Amino acid sequence: MSDLKKHISDTLKTAMRAKEKQRVTVIRTILSECKKIEVDERIELDDARVLAVLDKMNKQRKDSTQQFLDGGREDLAKVEQEEMQIISEFLPAPLTDEEVAEIVKAAIAETGASSMQQMGAVMAIVKPQAQGRADMAQISKQVKAQLG
Repeated sequence: MSDLKKHISDTLKTAMRAKEKQRVTVIRTILSECKKIEVDERIELDDARVLAVLDKMNKQRKDSTQQFLDGGREDLAKVEQEEMQIISEFLPAPLTDEEVAEIVKAAIAETGASSMQQMGAVMAIVKPQAQGRADMAQISKQVKAQLG
């Protein structure tokens, strides 16, 4: 079992003892998503893959929050934001804009990319380093800016 997944399981037990209902629900959802992938693909998830799951869940909640706010449902948006906070506890510290720029710059240098056709190669190097620590849309913009 990956260290991150073990940490999430331990946090679930703590939340259950403390009778934190919403926290337990969100953490169970995280573990359920991980288990679903493990069963479907017949693999044991490593930390990188668990981070990808957490990142995806966070992005889904971010999108839902925006849709709820656009629809005038602040109450539901608040629930999504609270869930995002719980999920974010398991993600590493976010990268600063300067750190993202440095990672992108290093990836461009490593691949020798000079045009937008090589963006995929650059993103392939950047993604594992930034997974769960930065919004991939922001990174994509940064890559386009530096290549364009």
